[in-house]
Parts: sequence; C-alpha cells; structure tokens
Amino acid sequence: MIKKYSYGQPIETSAVVTDIPAEQDEIQALNLIRSDEGNLFLTYFMEEDDVVYGLGEANRGINKRGYIYESFCSDDPLHTEEKRSLYGAHNFLIVSGMVNIGIFVDTPSQVQFDIGYTAKNVLKITPSDENFKLYLIEGNGAYDIVRQFRKLIGRSYIAPRWAFGFQQSRWSYCNEDEIREVVKNYRDNHIPLDAVYMDIDYMDGYKDFTVSEERFPHFREFVSEMKQQGIRLVPIIDAGVKIEEGYDIYEEGRYYQLFCKRPDGSDFVAGVWPGKTHFPDFMNTNARNWFGSKYQKLLQEGIEGFWNDMNEPAMFYTEEGVREAKEYLKGFDFDNIDAGNFFQLTDMIKGLANRRKDYESFYHNMDGQIVRHDKVHNLYGFNMTRAAGEAFEHLQPDKRILLFSRSSYIGMHRYGGIWTGDNQSWWSHLLLNIKMMPSLNMCGFIYSGADLGGFGSNCTEDLLLRWLAFGIFTPLMRNHTALGTRNQECYRFGNSEMFKNILSLRYSLIPYLYSEYMKACLHDDMMIKPLSFDYPDDDLSRHIEDQLLVGESIMITPVYEQNAIGRYVYLPEDMLFVRFQSPSKRSCCVMHKGIHYIPVDVGEVPVFIRQNKMLPLCRAVECTDLLDTSKFELIAFTDKEMEYIMYEDDGFSKNYDAHENLVSFAITENDGQLGAVSSKTIVKLSLFH
Repeated sequence: MIKKYSYGQPIETSAVVTDIPAEQDEIQALNLIRSDEGNLFLTYFMEEDDVVYGLGEANRGINKRGYIYESFCSDDPLHTEEKRSLYGAHNFLIVSGMVNIGIFVDTPSQVQFDIGYTAKNVLKITPSDENFKLYLIEGNGAYDIVRQFRKLIGRSYIAPRWAFGFQQSRWSYCNEDEIREVVKNYRDNHIPLDAVYMDIDYMDGYKDFTVSEERFPHFREFVSEMKQQGIRLVPIIDAGVKIEEGYDIYEEGRYYQLFCKRPDGSDFVAGVWPGKTHFPDFMNTNARNWFGSKYQKLLQEGIEGFWNDMNEPAMFYTEEGVREAKEYLKGFDFDNIDAGNFFQLTDMIKGLANRRKDYESFYHNMDGQIVRHDKVHNLYGFNMTRAAGEAFEHLQPDKRILLFSRSSYIGMHRYGGIWTGDNQSWWSHLLLNIKMMPSLNMCGFIYSGADLGGFGSNCTEDLLLRWLAFGIFTPLMRNHTALGTRNQECYRFGNSEMFKNILSLRYSLIPYLYSEYMKACLHDDMMIKPLSFDYPDDDLSRHIEDQLLVGESIMITPVYEQNAIGRYVYLPEDMLFVRFQSPSKRSCCVMHKGIHYIPVDVGEVPVFIRQNKMLPLCRAVECTDLLDTSKFELIAFTDKEMEYIMYEDDGFSKNYDAHENLVSFAITENDGQLGAVSSKTIVKLSLFH
C-alpha cells in the first residue's frame, strides 16, 4: 500500500509515473517536526534489529544504518568512507524488521538522511527545501516494498544485447590507430570484446557532437570498420557547451536562449574541459528537445551508444570564484607561509571546483517557472539523459541505443543506466561495487556497473582479475581507467589466458544474464538482490553483504581481498558449488547449508546454483554478434521436475512483450529418470541432486 503526502509547492521531478492522490491526514508512521531553528524534518524510531536498505548509489554497505548520507549529486572521485554524497541522488529507503516501511522523499534539492548516526535508533530525514512529496509504502517485507516502488516509478531502461558484451575504455584513446591497436590486441589474444569507448579527446577542442578531423579523419568509415570486427564505438558527451564563435551548438543555444542564466539574465559561465562553457538548461523542454536532437550528428555516423558525463554539473571553476581567489591572493603573505595560511591557500585553490555557492548563482527556466539551480540540482544529469532518451524515440524509434550517465535521480532509470563514477583501483572499491549493485536495483537502475579495475590509481593484475570475476555478473561490464595511470587492458598483464577464461565465461553466461535482466525490467523486479530478499526468515542472511543473488538461479561470492586464496561463504540452503576455471573447465560439488571456506584461485569464478534451479550456458565467443543461442548446456541442481523460462529476443528491437521471446527448459521424469526437454538443442545436461 502506498500513501502520498505533499508539502508546500513541490517541484515536479517526473520520478513517479503513477498518479496517487495526496493524503489529507497526518503522517502516522513518521513524525513531522519543525526544529527551534525553523527547519522541517522527519523522524522514524527504528528497532534494534531493523535493517535499512536503499539510497541507490550511496557509500558504505547494503545496510545503510549507522551513518549519515546526503543526496546532492557530487563530482568527487575519492569515494572514501567519510564521503556522504556521490554522483547520484536516490532518495528511496526501506526500514525492514518487525514492521516494514518504504520512504521516498521526492524533491530535487539536497536531502540529508541521518540513519542512526546522531542517535542510534533514530532515522532523521532533513530536506533542504520544505516543498516536497513524500511517499510511504507498507509491505510484507523489504522485497515487496521494492516491487511496489518499482511499479510507482516505471519500467527500467532496456539496453541492446550487444551492451552485455565486454567493453574497453580509457581516458584517452586519441586517434584511430590507438583504437585499432587495442582491438587488434584483444582479437589476437582471443579475449572477447564488444565495444571501445571514446573519451573527451575524440572531440574537436572538447566540443560536444564534434569529431576531430585530425585524429579521426574518416570517422564514418572507421565506425563501419570497427563494426565489421564486432566492435561498437561509444563516445562521451559532456554537459558543458564550449563558448566559441562559429561553433553551431554554442551559437544556437545562445540565439534561442537555451542556456542556464545568471540573475542578471546573462548566460551562466563555468570552466570545464574546453575552458569556459555554458550549461544547457535541461530543465526546459525546448532545451532538452534541442540538445537531444544533436545526438543525430553521431547516430548518422553509425554510432549506437553514448555515455553522458560531467552532468552533476561538474565545474572546475566559475568566473566569480576566480575573481574571489584573485582578491584573496592580492593580500596573501607569500613571504611567510605558515601552518595557518598554507592551508587557507590550498583550500582556496581546491575550493574553486564545484562550489555550493556557485550552484546558488544560476537559474533555470522550467517551462516558464524560474528556479535557482540548487533547488533542482539533483535533476540536472537526469534531464540531460532524458533529453537523449526522448530524442532516440524520434531519431531511431525501432532501435535500442546504449545510454548511461554519471549523475542521476530516480526517474532517469527509464531513459538510461548509470555507471558508478570515477572510482579508484582500490580493493575497497571492489567491495563497494559489490554492495552498491542491489541498492541500485532497488531504485530501478538495472543496467549499471562500475569502472572495472578502477578509474584512478594504478591497477594490479590480481585486483583486475578479481574485479572482472565479479564484473561478469553486472549488466554493464566496462574496464575504464584514467590518463596517467597504468594501462589496464586485459592483454597488458602477464597471463592473458586467465583474462580470456573469465571473459569467455561472461559470454557463455550472457543468455542467462540477459534473460534475467529483461525479466527484471519487464516485471519491475530486481536482477541483483541481497540474500535477505529471497531468504527473509533466515536471520544470518540479513547480515551478509558480500554475497549476492543474480537472477533466479545463482548466488555469487566474489573474492575482494588482496592475496586471498579463498573466502568464507554462508549458504542459506543446500547449493551446488561450481568453480569455473573457464566455461568448459570446472568442478562441481553439492554443499550443505551453513558456513564453509572455499578456495578460489586468482582467475577462478565461484558460482552457487540454488535448489531446484538451473543455469543455461552457451558456447563462448569473442563478440555478441557471434552468439549461438540455438544450443545450450544446462547445469541443474534438482531431484524433481522443474522449469526455467528464458527470455530471448533479437537484442536490438523493441518488441519486448512478444510471446515468442520466452523459451522453456524443463526437467522431466521418464521411467524414474530425470532428463531435460526444450525447444532448444541441449548439448549437455549436468544434473546434480
């Protein structure tokens, strides 16, 4: 059951697609309080054993209890434990215990969630603006609340099937020959690959929707050349538009008044990659339609996917900030830099980027309503991606285009996926990736993943192997790293065979992963879940955060510690343990409910198949275009008749709900023996019980 409450005059966020009349009575489940300082906040008193789920792309664990979080989309690559806000703002959480309640605070401005940080058993939610909508969801457990919420906010974005292939990125591959070399090395080593990303250096002067003629002189032909090798090129699109006379995007945006404004009506200016830029006013329908139409420039070159970046919006500086710094430096005593003024100096320089003060200094025209940016800050990246997603419906209506973003708000999940931003090559960020995935699923972001191996810092071979061994289960599987760091393409390390084996397993798993992804999207469900969602009566499962359920059939137990030779796992029921060295080389054994230690060598992938479930595998290939989904190997753990329904389509059109998209694999009993039947060819059945 969902109840809606409305306070003040909320700004429409478009997060919710289901119209629910607002309640007139007082909130019973939460206390609405005005403090002595005049601030409005909500409180909920938690029981000792309550677990708090949600908040999507947030720091720390699956259980958010015990810390303080802030919804304010932030460009900060150092995701250390004390950070309260990351790139996304996902204001949905669930308090789960004897009583289960879901809470969605629908407001585009900053919100603080104090979840037992100040007082252990008190959840305190403080919106920075008193104009908001509040949704309260009652349900039979956390999982039931998630499914109700997912129906409230609408169907998740559906990616093309090729986007489930492995993808290679680096800031930056600067020209055609560098990309050719990357592709050649993957193909020569027979390591699967489906896409190569083009970071900011493919552009002409970092200008959106341009391609450098010097570095990519025959771009359309090059895109075609790559596609003939099974490779899609995926360019980046940034939020800032370079200020340059003669640049058509700049000239049009200025002429039609489509950029964000200063209070005096002039176009707001901030420094980003190209230098001084204007920000398109994505809160404005005309600006969204205009900017979205520009993706056609690259679509007509053969491009089939994009990643939107720098859309918090990220700012290196503003003219106002630079002026203030200059004034400060005029009186600075450079002859006597002591402990006090040294830190003042460094804070001044570091503080030029992404200043909250600057976010309060420009405005949007929300179709006639003038709104200061900080009041709608969390909607900016959402609406940039919305601009692209809506444009694709007109530009290529029958085709799925890959699209994901860095900044997001609930509702953007209908237009694109997300990646979790500029992480680091740290073991702690592998663990953070593991814990973040189910929380993102709760908020509708099913097509998601992290920069495998880490974006910043230098990756090691064992870290990348372990991260890939987890990443093969995330829909977005992209290796991405920063300029100035160690190259971390999979062929750069000593034993390319281990990388080949892990990535080949990904391709054998794609039919299953794609099927579970599609079912989650089409039925407003989750693909990646915490154990407690399927084992709600198992108390220990409520506290397991480093094991995840992927689809209906499997549990994964990634290794995430340096030099580890294995790990402890908890089985909430008897399961079949499959240790993959490659798609075809593996060992299997039945393990009983309880706690076990399992050895897992670097290069191995541990998978547990649940009771009365099966895992279909296809033959490994080097790109998704070569997948043969007419023949399967089945691994099943059952002693009774059972069925697995696999979703399968052409991977690029939008005929999602066709009956012929469903394929059944069944285990039946004949003459006292269990065997498999299917409309597909079963090459091999491995049956365990």
